Amino acid sequence: MTRHIVFDQLHNFRDLGGYSASDGRSVRWGRLYRADSLGRLGSPADLERFRALGVRTVIDLRYPWETARTGRVPELDGLSYHNLSIEHRPYDQAEIDPALDPWRYLADRFAEVAEDGVAEIRRVLELIAGADEPLVFHCASGKDRTGLIAALVLSLLGVSEDDIAADFALTELATPRLVARWHAANPGRELRWPGFGRAPETVIRLALADLTAAHGSVHAYVTDTLGLGDDLIGELRARLLTG
Repeated sequence: MTRHIVFDQLHNFRDLGGYSASDGRSVRWGRLYRADSLGRLGSPADLERFRALGVRTVIDLRYPWETARTGRVPELDGLSYHNLSIEHRPYDQAEIDPALDPWRYLADRFAEVAEDGVAEIRRVLELIAGADEPLVFHCASGKDRTGLIAALVLSLLGVSEDDIAADFALTELATPRLVARWHAANPGRELRWPGFGRAPETVIRLALADLTAAHGSVHAYVTDTLGLGDDLIGELRARLLTG
């Protein structure tokens, strides 16, 4: 099976299938995807590739002003679209102080999202658990907001932290194109932060450690803070794990 789905205008579209779960099962292929902004799905060839995946639900994790500025997924027959901005404190990664510890800085932003975006994250997980057909969630670059949701879902499915971290770091393959896209969209502006577009394993490992320190575990965060029951987690596993 193919993890990286190739598009002309998207750089970070991936299948979350194939990872082993702790109970011996594995994540189903072709059911759950993560991506960068689907507002770039403009060419006929890319639209045809997208249709071929059979996606019926799109979860856009960006701010409404981002979708207004750069577009959302095209309106296609049978496609359900949900804009759930899990981040509540916008920041400009291009302007992060180069002197800061970049990975600790990003992990701290992840912790903010986990605390601020409780209602939206809860709804995202409900949609994923209830989806009978393929679903994709995305943000702008498919890196941070998307990476956090992917880590939560994979953790609930029983995927190991090593595999979650490795999946997060696959965005590094898209970093040069993400940086080039930023320069194309910001002519004449300096990219001050050398970590722009990066996604090393350290970031998500720190974020998961922070969640565990604050809540006891990812499972406890989901049940106690998000208020989702074990029945929903069971439904998530039933839909997304083999066997």
